[in-house]
Amino acid sequence: MRVAVLSSGGKDSAMAWWWAQCKGWDVIALVTVFVQGDDSHMFQIPTVDVVEHQAEISGIPWITVQTSGQSHEDMVDLHHALNPLEIDGLVCGALRSDYQRTRLERLCHDLEIHSFTPLWHQDAGEHVKQMIENGFKIVLSGVACEGLGEEWLGKELDLVSFDELKSLSEKYRFNIDGEGGEYETVVVGGPHLNGVIELEMDKLFDGKRGHIRIQKYTQKVHVP
Repeated sequence: MRVAVLSSGGKDSAMAWWWAQCKGWDVIALVTVFVQGDDSHMFQIPTVDVVEHQAEISGIPWITVQTSGQSHEDMVDLHHALNPLEIDGLVCGALRSDYQRTRLERLCHDLEIHSFTPLWHQDAGEHVKQMIENGFKIVLSGVACEGLGEEWLGKELDLVSFDELKSLSEKYRFNIDGEGGEYETVVVGGPHLNGVIELEMDKLFDGKRGHIRIQKYTQKVHVP
């Protein structure tokens, strides 16, 4: 099975990528959508350029898609990018958004390829906890809800900080997996990567929401 992985560089696309690897499939490309705007109901915006480094460290081609992010236009732009690829399917990390899943399924139907959403309706807390336990290095790249302040920007999730995040999600009633846009992530290491990525960053926070601005990426490849 030859597949492309739709990747924002965050935790859900990283897990979907690893799932494809565990299936023994040939991941022939990582595909990243760059939204030319401040908001998108479909795609992550902050820190998506990390995928270039994830791709390089893993020896996988990286395909970028520029789009305005407007409904319909984003799928047309993605269609143009995927159409030349000789693939059997597209893998993405959709968790619970019917909007995302159905739009991607229609796109894949038009391209006559399979659509794979291996994380669909997984238990939110267990999904993130299992990623941590399996060695994924997940860094919070954006926060946008009550309970998550500037101190969470750039923080790597481990089992201790995840328990703290879970407690805050119960207190302030936000989704523990960030599925509602409460936070965004960037993955800098894990079983799907042949190394780790170190970040030098600034924090931008307005008192209610914020994101990290990455100044420098440093790749460290695992030596066999």
